[in-house]
Amino acid sequence: METIDARGLLCPEPVVLVQKAIKAAPAEATVLVDAMAAKENVTRFAKSRGYEVSASEKDGEFTLTLTKK
Repeated sequence: METIDARGLLCPEPVVLVQKAIKAAPAEATVLVDAMAAKENVTRFAKSRGYEVSASEKDGEFTLTLTKK
């Protein structure tokens, strides 16, 4: 499973990193972000590419798990 650490990055950088990472169509990937806007944008992008997204939050940081449908 690939892990993308996009903490501290401003949009659109987290989405760009995810876009590059999923070009190989991994079955699953984890994305770490620390901004609500990044969480929402990555979620929207991943769903548009056929991934289901589950999210958890701890201490202001979000862990997004992307799973290919």
